[in-house]
Amino acid sequence: MSPVLAGVLQLIALVAALALAYRPLGDYMAAVYSSPKHLRIEKVIYRCIGAHADAQMRWPAYLRAVLAFSAVGVLLLYLLQRVQGGMPLSLGFASISPDQAFNTAASFVANTNWQSYSGEQAMGHVVQTAGLAVQNFVSAATGMAVAIALVRGFALPRALGSARAGGTPIRTGDLGNFWTDLVRGTVRVLVPIAVLGAVVLVACGAIQNFSGIHEVGQFMGGSQQTNGGAVASQEVIKELGTNGGGYFNGNSAHPFENPDAFTNLFEVFLILVIPFALTRTFGKLVGNVKQGYAVLATMGIIWLGFTALMMWTEFAHGGPALEAAGAAMEGKETRFGIGGSSIFSVATTLTSTGAVDSFHSSFTAFGGGIQLLGMMLGEIAPGGVGSGLYGMLVMAIIAVFIAGLMVGRTPEYLGKKIGTREIKLAACYILITPTLVLGFTAASMVLPDALGSMLNTKALGAGSHGFSEVLYAFTSGANNNGSAFGGLNANTPWYNTTIGLAMLFGRFLPMVFVLALAGSLAEQKPVPETAGTLRTEKPLFAGLLVGTILIITGLTYFPALALGPLAEGLS
Repeated sequence: MSPVLAGVLQLIALVAALALAYRPLGDYMAAVYSSPKHLRIEKVIYRCIGAHADAQMRWPAYLRAVLAFSAVGVLLLYLLQRVQGGMPLSLGFASISPDQAFNTAASFVANTNWQSYSGEQAMGHVVQTAGLAVQNFVSAATGMAVAIALVRGFALPRALGSARAGGTPIRTGDLGNFWTDLVRGTVRVLVPIAVLGAVVLVACGAIQNFSGIHEVGQFMGGSQQTNGGAVASQEVIKELGTNGGGYFNGNSAHPFENPDAFTNLFEVFLILVIPFALTRTFGKLVGNVKQGYAVLATMGIIWLGFTALMMWTEFAHGGPALEAAGAAMEGKETRFGIGGSSIFSVATTLTSTGAVDSFHSSFTAFGGGIQLLGMMLGEIAPGGVGSGLYGMLVMAIIAVFIAGLMVGRTPEYLGKKIGTREIKLAACYILITPTLVLGFTAASMVLPDALGSMLNTKALGAGSHGFSEVLYAFTSGANNNGSAFGGLNANTPWYNTTIGLAMLFGRFLPMVFVLALAGSLAEQKPVPETAGTLRTEKPLFAGLLVGTILIITGLTYFPALALGPLAEGLS
């Protein structure tokens, strides 16, 4: 079988698996977030944290809960790393330095999982399991909760007369309860799927233990040290929650995390299944599943288009060396090949996952540009768990606003008018990450210490690939992706601090505007459809939305892309 055909068949199998899971998982999540009943274990958790599960929150209260919970998460994870040297099961590793501990804490709480360290050489079992793995669950559940709050903003107040939450009437402007959404997303969605997924990975060869450090021999002589760990359980939630932080420095290219071609495709499935299924949840909660199909179509068109472009770019090798290798194989695992590596790469850069099964810096120049552009879209195709849906809905608001300008009609989306307040909030949302990315990249390109981190470009100066490394780092951080171009030494005070800030601002400032937007929409009375209402469930709107996303991203980032991957690819 040719490598191209193998890649195409993998993609077809992946699409089929996602299609089979789409409806049942989407309907299940809609039931989870709309059910008036609480499980017994959930009631125990509510009592432990002192939360009144049935109390309704308006957007300021919901936002305060999100920020307070995340701030406590950053502090606890930071402290856990700082005292690692004195804890059991530390494997003899020292405590983490202050700037790196801050960077890692910000990274995992922000659902970014950027790593400026080698996991098997820095983090012991306690930090990996009680710290990093826990944040993999709750940071993903936080993103899902914010997305559901925005969906409720569109859905309410259509049935306020009879709507009640556990006996508490739902008022105009209520968005639900953050603590309830957080616990349900974790207990009912993420944990069950993660348990099943971990069993699959263990059955296929991923490790799951608490062993210490072992000396193992190498084929070419000599030896190296390696340690075990609860890898399968962390690997599955790393992908399922679109987190991306690897137990080992090799991430999902390491055979302990990703043993073979089947697990590689299974992990891609885990990355995509919840973000895609949330569009079905969205349609069910707003009472019109066709609206969910329109959002799904938009995400699917972009994802398939980027995957096809990446596979074409990487398979279109030239020259005798690349032809002898079968394609652009530098930095790629022979277990996965070009097809599997390309599918995985696009899935992780179009979501906020950041896991890698290949060396992104070794992709062709245009392949690296596709990875960059995927993150620059805003992680919305299908995006991170929760963040992809609310990012796409913000872009839908921009699209209906543009359509309204073209026909001279007040824009509406899902029965809610898009007025001055709504469009200002949406505009602020889409401007945050470009400001962080381009601002920090520009600062890094003029500071000698920051330029010195470009390890593979020192002899050539800050060339186009060196610029791409820095641009990639801040694009990844601000968009909460977490992958990197490996030629950049980011474990310095400057990059640890600035990327940490980019991750926190890039995660939580957009949530401020999303929840404010949700509150504004929830306070509106639904507008009845008329003959002039834009049909946002039709293919025409999906096409308009795709065009809006590409045009906004292109206008924002084209000069930076021209200086980086485009210049490198054309040179």
